[in-house]
Amino acid sequence: MQSSELKNLRVAIVGAGYGGAAAAKALSLLGAQVTAYEQAGAIREVGAGIGLRPATMNRFRQWGIFDAIAKVTSPSEYFEILTATGDPIMKEPWPADGEQTHTHLIHRGDFIEALLGVLPEGMVRLGHRLERVEDKGDTSVLTFANGTTAEADLVVGADGIKSVVRQQLFSDKGPVFSGEHAYRAVISIDDAHGMVTDDNLRMYIGRGTKIYLLPLRHRGQVSFDITALCPDPTWNPQVTKEDMLRTVQGFDERLVEITRGLDMADVNIRAVYDIDPVDTWHSDSAVLVGDAAHSMLHHQGQGANSAIEDAGALADALREATSVKEALALYQAARKPVTDKLQAISRQGWSEDEINEVFPGQKPGSTAYAEK
Repeated sequence: MQSSELKNLRVAIVGAGYGGAAAAKALSLLGAQVTAYEQAGAIREVGAGIGLRPATMNRFRQWGIFDAIAKVTSPSEYFEILTATGDPIMKEPWPADGEQTHTHLIHRGDFIEALLGVLPEGMVRLGHRLERVEDKGDTSVLTFANGTTAEADLVVGADGIKSVVRQQLFSDKGPVFSGEHAYRAVISIDDAHGMVTDDNLRMYIGRGTKIYLLPLRHRGQVSFDITALCPDPTWNPQVTKEDMLRTVQGFDERLVEITRGLDMADVNIRAVYDIDPVDTWHSDSAVLVGDAAHSMLHHQGQGANSAIEDAGALADALREATSVKEALALYQAARKPVTDKLQAISRQGWSEDEINEVFPGQKPGSTAYAEK
């Protein structure tokens, strides 16, 4: 699109998480008139650590924000997979991408704070919970719970796994329970029993359970994540420390001691959900990005990275196309095959025997486990 057309383009982004904030940055660099609407009164990212892949960091270079992100990260050389008791299974360097050869480890809270910090003041409007989106063809109209409305030439649905934009315009299918729980905490390296000595991700695999240790040494911390098969689909399940200790039974005693020492008030506990692939991500004036388009399980560490890549690909398509309609088709054609594959791979995290032990006669991911 011509620069004059892009400067007149009114963009409304629903959601100011990773995908929304990244889209706001990328599209504002095109010169578009961007406003991001966030339902929360204050943005506070819960959870633990993630790895920003080289392709993601290169997007930040392209947008001129690499230093703002990198300064709150630790560059990592490789990832390692081990047995429950620490015997090596696999050790591989992170894939490189052009000039940027490192994956950077970062706390989720630092990441969203850094992303929001590079947006112009006033671009994000808090306290706007979307109730209705009406697609009028060339434009779409948003209606928020606070009574305000907004009309835009392009609505970007970056509103997560329970996306209102997706469910009202593209697919009424809800989140699907994976058959897993995730227990996440960020602890001091001093409480890691000597298991963190560098900046590399390690995953320990036991029967029905995986433990991730993701160093955040720039913070003097480590992200500790237990992912375990469990039949309880409650979105925010009630779990005791005794439950968690049973889950890690048989693991390296140091991992057991880390679990025993956790303050349960600091542990983020949730059932793990994703969504089935969505056939269509866009109309002529609305489009999905990030978890709203392709929420996936965390085994490949690709959720946040895919959201950033979506934002970059959407900006690229708008720059290359002759119209918004054409750009949205180009964007979906570029990104959907990639995320469909990642969604499928992320669902292959467990053996048939492990699944059958926990779900006799019933596999997670079926409609019986869909979140109502």
